[in-house]
Amino acid sequence: MAESSTIGAASVTALVLAGGQGMRMGGVDKGLQCLDGQPLVAHALDRLRRQAGQRLAGCVLNANRHLDDYRALDVPVWPDGLTGYPGPLAGFLVGLQQCRTPWLLTVPCDTPRFPLDLLERLALAVEQEGVELALALGRDEHGRLRRQPVFCLLRRTLEPDLRAYLDGGGRRIDDWIRARRHAGVAFDAPGDDPHAFFNANTAAELQSLQGGAG
Repeated sequence: MAESSTIGAASVTALVLAGGQGMRMGGVDKGLQCLDGQPLVAHALDRLRRQAGQRLAGCVLNANRHLDDYRALDVPVWPDGLTGYPGPLAGFLVGLQQCRTPWLLTVPCDTPRFPLDLLERLALAVEQEGVELALALGRDEHGRLRRQPVFCLLRRTLEPDLRAYLDGGGRRIDDWIRARRHAGVAFDAPGDDPHAFFNANTAAELQSLQGGAG
């Protein structure tokens, strides 16, 4: 019998991905860079805690440097289990390995305006389409609707599949997602923020977000 796609109350762990090298920002730990008086990662945690609905059980962080600084935010911190900064899928993997809920929601640390109904809309897509993974589609800086694969809701049972993909040398997040039963959810309805998925890859982009992360 196929596993139910119903996502009930407190059945999702939210993971903020802050484990990258921040190369386009000069190699700094991006999640700890300041935006409007708080580190970027704190903005991500705040938006997760404000998510619509009752599906969220709690929040955790994926980080690989300055672990004490991240732990000071009073949430669990899960470093990558793979060496060499292999990318966001390594964060997905540790999240799937360690979470105790049936579902994992991932968001990056550098996008402080992501939708407050992100989880609810991804969960509805999973339930309606019977898939094992849903990701956001959002507008880029040119107004084009694009896949946002690090904004992802995925079933915990995908862990062995993802581990095998990474052990085999796979690193491309889009390739792994496309091979799964998945749904894309467009965040371009009337009233949606067209800038919700703008992220800070560089110092200049971070500066441009000042004053607009509420």
